[in-house]
Order: sequence, then structure tokens, then C-alpha cells
Amino acid sequence: MALSATELCSRALIALGARPIAAFDEATVEAEIARHLYPPLRDGLLSSHPWRFATLQAALPRLPQAPAADYACAFQLPPDFLRALSAGLPEKGRGLSYRIAGRRLEADVEALTLTYIFRPDESGFPPFFDLALIARLAADFCLPLTESTSRAQLLHKLAEDEFRRAKAIDSQQDEPSRIEDFTLVDVRS
Repeated sequence: MALSATELCSRALIALGARPIAAFDEATVEAEIARHLYPPLRDGLLSSHPWRFATLQAALPRLPQAPAADYACAFQLPPDFLRALSAGLPEKGRGLSYRIAGRRLEADVEALTLTYIFRPDESGFPPFFDLALIARLAADFCLPLTESTSRAQLLHKLAEDEFRRAKAIDSQQDEPSRIEDFTLVDVRS
């Protein structure tokens, strides 16, 4: 079942024993905390691992102005961009040297494909990610709501365990990486 942002926050609040919220704009302490903490916590968790459900490839539009130094071309990053994983030529999404500078990617090619982590809608989160996010939200909501540092520390440990479990599940949804273009392998062949 797909959960919305407010439902994710409400589940975290319930785990703390606090009142759930129906909307971020409610005039409650719970809603204010959720409204301010949810977006950076969601984006931080999304960008902390190369999640399969949040990975895209895109051909980036080239910007007219070249970088001041080091690279020949600049490209506009997508609006939903959170983290770069690799860059490559259009037919291969990896293997290029690049630099992220502000909201631009700089490289020495005329056309570029970026593999990156994007911000999907909450309805696209798989259940294992929902659980990891709820655990992280509960841990970060704990201190401002309960003022209990010992409880917050315990919840952060539980959130780390849930994060590790989610990473393991997500990592099993792809074939293992192969070693490519490695000189020691070529010598042994």
C-alpha cells in the first residue's frame, strides 16, 4: 500500500505515542515538526544509498556557457536530482570524468548521460523503504516531542538497523556488479 508524506509522518508519530497528523498545515506541534523535518530527512535517506527504485538515467541538456576552468562543457542537472551515481556517453551511462558545481554538471564531452538518484513521489516508495523512513522519522521526531535523549538514541539505533535491512533488500534486486577493464584480470586471462 502506497503511503503519502503525511501518512509516513503519522506512522512515525504513532510509534512515538504522539498524535497522528492529517495534514502538514495543522496548528499542532506534531505537524510543525513533521513539516520542517520530513523533507530533508526523506531526501537524506534517498541520497544515502543507490536505491534501485530511485535511480534514473537522463540525457542532460548542454548549457550555452562553458565552465571557467577544467572542463569544456556544462550541463543542466534535472530538477529532481539528489545525487550523481555516474556519467557517460549517450550509449553508456558511466565511465566519464565529471564534476558537479552548483546545479550544473561539468565534463569534457558534447553529449552526456547521467545516472542519478532522483526524488520519487512517496507512492513509488517500496514497503522496505517506507519502514526505514518511518523509523528514521520517529528517531528524529523523538527529541523535539519527548525531550528524551535516551529514547532518541534507542530509536536512532533501531532506525540504523531498519536502514541496513532496507539496503540489503534493495541490493538483492539487481545482479552483482562485474569487474570491467581491470588490468590484473586482463593479465591473468
